[in-house]
Amino acid sequence: MEKNYTKKLSNSTRRFIRSEKARIRTQFLDFKKQEEMIAQMYSKLNKKETKSPSDAPELKNEKLEEKDKKPKKTIKKSAKNK
Repeated sequence: MEKNYTKKLSNSTRRFIRSEKARIRTQFLDFKKQEEMIAQMYSKLNKKETKSPSDAPELKNEKLEEKDKKPKKTIKKSAKNK
């Protein structure tokens, strides 16, 4: 099993991994089953990690397009200042 799973993960994700591994180890007594479940957990986390960065640029582009669609407000000068 590789040790580099938690290299660039946030602290909350690392905490989740620790708690899940502890839960798996107490729930399954068979060592092979434990390793399978832990590997499955890491594969699910890796899928989630790879999806989030690719979605971010699309969201930024959509937000920029929405700003362009909004009408600009014009400020009218009052007659009192003249």
